[in-house]
Amino acid sequence: MIEAGQAGPSLIGAAGPVRSAALWRRVHAVTADLARRGVRGGDRVLVQADNSREYVETLLSLMQLDVSLVPVDPRQTPADTRAAARQASARWMLTDRRPETDPVGGRVLLIGELGGGEAAEPGEVDLSAWFRRRDAAVLWSSGTTGRPKGIVKSGSAVLDNTERTARAMGYRPQDVMAPLLPFSHQYGLSVLLLWWRVGCTLLVTPYQRLDLAVGQAVAHGVTCVDAAPPTYHALLGVVRRRPIMRAGLGGVRVWGVGGAPLPAPLAEAFRTQMGAPLLDGYGLSELGNVALATPADPVACGRPLPGVEVRITAPDGRPAAPGELGSIEVCSAGRMEGYLTEDGALRPTDGDWFRTGDVGHLDEDGRLWLSGRDQAVHRMGYTIFPESLERKAEGCGRQIKVVAVDDVRRGHALHFVVADPEGGSPLAWRRRLAPHLAEFEQPNTVHVVDSFPVSFNGKVDTTALRRLIGVAGG
Repeated sequence: MIEAGQAGPSLIGAAGPVRSAALWRRVHAVTADLARRGVRGGDRVLVQADNSREYVETLLSLMQLDVSLVPVDPRQTPADTRAAARQASARWMLTDRRPETDPVGGRVLLIGELGGGEAAEPGEVDLSAWFRRRDAAVLWSSGTTGRPKGIVKSGSAVLDNTERTARAMGYRPQDVMAPLLPFSHQYGLSVLLLWWRVGCTLLVTPYQRLDLAVGQAVAHGVTCVDAAPPTYHALLGVVRRRPIMRAGLGGVRVWGVGGAPLPAPLAEAFRTQMGAPLLDGYGLSELGNVALATPADPVACGRPLPGVEVRITAPDGRPAAPGELGSIEVCSAGRMEGYLTEDGALRPTDGDWFRTGDVGHLDEDGRLWLSGRDQAVHRMGYTIFPESLERKAEGCGRQIKVVAVDDVRRGHALHFVVADPEGGSPLAWRRRLAPHLAEFEQPNTVHVVDSFPVSFNGKVDTTALRRLIGVAGG
């Protein structure tokens, strides 16, 4: 998508800006160094590191070498890293710190030590071979419904989804992107590829120190921000403490949000305080982006990307009417090749339509409204979707999580957890919740917490939440 005459992508890291020509030289130098050390096209390479300029350069170098990328979260346990390396049959590991244990039989390379020599004739970086690879990337499901699954994505699927997303959102070479999320997950990786294809500027921030990250965003005139809902909660706190930041962020035209359903109270608070909407989106590692709200139409999760089809199936199997809740199914060229088996082989998926495991509805204008996971529970003779119930309960003005617990007499008991840093009483919150819920949806128990525990990828950690409120299971 980079047109003739454009300067090409540039990057701003901790050491300052790196323009396209210098960036290409760095990528070629790292590519040559990796080849000298024995990394070859077709190798599966585990990459485990925090966001940095060097991490971005290394990813591009590996793509240029036509390897199969296996990014994993730098904060996961050594046991999880070993399991990922074993299941993906990773031949190499690239990391920003020496691992406690070696998961790849001695072929561990430190990212900070790569690229010591300069390439003689840099030229532009060529990722075309990687975009043709069937197993271009092995991503991992969030693990919220069980053990994380290895998701194999082809380069053509990744490229197709990237270009459809860029067109739908209207990204342009003048943009400055600041993703406040890890590059090791689907959302962060998709932003990196958007930056590269559009040829704009990427700001690599210390996103885990949000006060510093927001300060850098202001200093560099950021126009596009992407983050998970908990990060936007924290960002509003930063702006409240330092009101001058609000004016400095006035040039942001895309406030993208993903990774988890957007709570209605957060959306309302953000629009009130920042004077701009959060642009919700819906996507999965298996499919890439599916539907996106845009600056021109900032409603719900927006319409499906051009060429992506979404249908809603009612619980009885018929096509759902507009506004009717049901299971979300997607047909997209961005679909995965399949899942990894335990021995590292590819188990292809069947059929054109992918059942996402999520619940939502389409409105009369074709916009997608996400309710949550299709984790139906049964109570008092009714079928209830806990995350859909959360969306209704948030009409009380706070973010709510609903934890369903097996109950012999009722089928399931519903524990409502309210995030209230002001410490309101459970009884007061029960009264505030009551008008928003039907009789059969009322909570068995209400818990009040300061905030919800959050996992590495920015989602509410439901296992930790259950421990926090003292209920078993999951």
